[in-house]
Amino acid sequence: MRKNVSFIIGIILVFIIIITWVLSFLYMPHSPNEMNISERFLKPDFQSEHILGTDNFGRDILSRLMYGSRNVLLVGIGSVTLGTVIGILLGAIAAMFDRFANTIIMRIMDGLMAFPGILLAMMLVTVVGRGIQGSIIAISIFMVPVFSRLVYSMILDTENLLYIKAARSYGSSGKEIFIRHYIPAMLPRLITQFSSSIGSAVMIETSLSFLGLGVQPPHASWGLMLSEARQFFLTYPYLAVAPGIAIIITVLGFNLIGDGLNDILINRRNDDE
Repeated sequence: MRKNVSFIIGIILVFIIIITWVLSFLYMPHSPNEMNISERFLKPDFQSEHILGTDNFGRDILSRLMYGSRNVLLVGIGSVTLGTVIGILLGAIAAMFDRFANTIIMRIMDGLMAFPGILLAMMLVTVVGRGIQGSIIAISIFMVPVFSRLVYSMILDTENLLYIKAARSYGSSGKEIFIRHYIPAMLPRLITQFSSSIGSAVMIETSLSFLGLGVQPPHASWGLMLSEARQFFLTYPYLAVAPGIAIIITVLGFNLIGDGLNDILINRRNDDE
């Protein structure tokens, strides 16, 4: 693990975001939604009350950045968790039960994967509604086929292994085999995919908020902050720098952790075998 540079860098980047998230509950310099027109467009100054400056409504950028971490991580982690649970169940049902269930479930998954992620999320948000709850549902539906196909393929790859056949010969039920044998075998790949998917979910959430389909004003979200800053970018570029860097750190951090876990849990395991 010490030699896995990707994993170490990813942990550091995600740790920064988690610290920001924790601090948002303990202390924020100002109220994230407090407006003060007399202090609008203040430039970043580490010796002033507004370290990262203020936006076009005089709101403190640092406070909104900290508050935005709550929404971003809630949607990112919440949507991937929901999508993982549903995807595992559907993938297991498709692989372990009759051909009719297999055909129906996997064709639906193929149909969902045929759409680009952001386009599918935009379509779903218009149906389930804008906001945090709608974003979680929309992104989780996008994540379902990723995990269902992963579980489906791994179960089919392992169903002819000797210990699976032995479990069946002893009369173990499908539920027992799935919990005792399939889940432990699939866990390394599921953990790796889960971490990488959080980065994708964060990117989709910020894109939805940027387009006005995610977190709604006056609440803060990094994508919404970028959207509000775009008309002033040439004159006040610092408005977009802070949320842009936060998005990069978060997405890159979770992706690097996923790559690192892939090397630690999967590649080295295959080498040992």
